[in-house]
Amino acid sequence: MRQRAEAVDPAELAGEHGFARFVRTLGRGPGRARSLSRAEAREAFALILAGKADPHQVGAFLMLMRFRGEEPSELVGLVEAARAAIGAAPALGAPVDLDWPSYGAGRTRGAPWFLLSALLLAQAGYRVLMHGSNEFSTACAVADALAPLGRRPARDRSDAERLLDTHGFAFLPLAALGPPLGRMLQLRPLLGLRSPVNTVVRLLDPFAARAGVDGVFHPPYVSLHLDAAALLGRPRLLVLKGGGGEAERNPAKAVAAHVHDATAGRRELLLAPIGAPPAPEADLVQLWRHGSAAAAATVIGTAALGLLALGACTDPAEADRIAARLWEERRTG
Repeated sequence: MRQRAEAVDPAELAGEHGFARFVRTLGRGPGRARSLSRAEAREAFALILAGKADPHQVGAFLMLMRFRGEEPSELVGLVEAARAAIGAAPALGAPVDLDWPSYGAGRTRGAPWFLLSALLLAQAGYRVLMHGSNEFSTACAVADALAPLGRRPARDRSDAERLLDTHGFAFLPLAALGPPLGRMLQLRPLLGLRSPVNTVVRLLDPFAARAGVDGVFHPPYVSLHLDAAALLGRPRLLVLKGGGGEAERNPAKAVAAHVHDATAGRRELLLAPIGAPPAPEADLVQLWRHGSAAAAATVIGTAALGLLALGACTDPAEADRIAARLWEERRTG
């Protein structure tokens, strides 16, 4: 249903800051406030990222949007503005196969076992681009886990492409990909809450990959991510409720994975338990170099998520078997 344009008293606009209309639209009050359209959200967020909104306005905008709950089209407008701001585009050389955002900061997040899953898929010939920021996590950040594994974060987009060409895997920190977005995530201690920006960065897909795997902390966000992916025209995206909000599977529990496919539509996959997660004292590097399949159930199960996201197989049990074989055949040097 088309929403009626709101009537605004001309006196209300006298001397008003240009961004104020977006705050007013979201917060006028019962019966008068409304969500932003896709175009309005895109325009508003572009102004924020360009530094053309006052910090007070930015805080009000983000918290009003969180309070109301983001609409899929509204969220897509934010993502489109963010993608334009970072110059998002397909890779110049070979395309990226799998987009893997890592922005988890939940208390349930442990070591980044999913990083080993991404490396497994890269060894299997898939080009995996991980991007993220784990500044508010109490666990080891992805960027810090790379050096012991003989890797390093990418310095910028071009460097990420070089790492993809060399290793099939690259981790691009949000601070290097889009500094304004990184600064907006840092508002969390000031606002006391996560903002819609946490959802935006997960859906950023900076290299327009042919598939993506995404974890959320709160189950209602699963549908929001899938709806946004459809509106953005993304080919494939797998979303699940993962540990600490990461795309990581708990191998001891049955878990539902939700797949958006631009051609085949939406599908829910039920993944059965396959083992126990690593012990709390387990070491990431030692597991990679010497761990057995039994000890690496989280890594294997999460790699299976990537295979399902890519469409390499459609049966969860088959994905688990292939991922287990990749683990046994991995190169640890």
